[in-house]
Amino acid sequence: MADPPRGASDPELVRRFLAGDAGAATELITRHERRVYAVCLRVLGNPDDAADAAQDALLAMVRKLDGFRGEAAFSTWLYRVAMNVCYDHLRRAQRRPVLRRDDDAAAPEPAIDDHADAVADAHDVAAALAQVPEDFRIAIVLADVQDMAYDEIARVLDLPVGTVKSRVHRGRIALARALGIEPAQEPEGRSEASKETRR
Repeated sequence: MADPPRGASDPELVRRFLAGDAGAATELITRHERRVYAVCLRVLGNPDDAADAAQDALLAMVRKLDGFRGEAAFSTWLYRVAMNVCYDHLRRAQRRPVLRRDDDAAAPEPAIDDHADAVADAHDVAAALAQVPEDFRIAIVLADVQDMAYDEIARVLDLPVGTVKSRVHRGRIALARALGIEPAQEPEGRSEASKETRR
C-alpha cells in the first residue's frame, strides 16, 4: 500500500491504518512521540520512566486505534491514552520499594536565594513538579506545558471542567510553594469566566 501523503490529518492516518496501511501507524508515532514523551516526563519526573511510559502509550495507541471515534481531536484521545499509562506507572512506582542511602537523610536541603533563578532552572522546576500531588501535577502539565484548554483537559481526564480548573489552580499553588515562592493573590473580582476567556 502506498505511503500516506505528507500532511495527512491524524483521522485520515487512522482510517488508512484501519484499512491495512501499517505505515500510517508509523507516521502517527513519528508525529506524536516527542509530545507524548514530554508529557510523560513532566508527569513522572524521571527520563527512564518517561521513556518507558511513552513507548507503552504509543504501543497502546496503535492497539486501540480502532477505538478512536473522532468525537474529539486525535491529540486529546492520545493524551488520554498516555495519562492512563502514566497512572499505571505511578501506581506501580508506589508499590516499588525505595532504596535510600543513609547520607541522603543527613544532606541539608539547598537554600533557594533567588526565586527567578529557581524558576529559570528547568531541573529545579522538574524537581518541584515531582512534589506536586499527582492529580494536580497532571492537570498543570496539560494546562501549562501542553497549553490545553480546560474543556480539552476535562475530556482527557474524564472530569468536569470545574474540577479541572480547581486542580490546575491548586497545582499552580503547590508548584509555587515547592519552588519556594509564595503564590500571589488573585486580584479582586477576577472571575472564573474571565480566566476561561484566555484559553
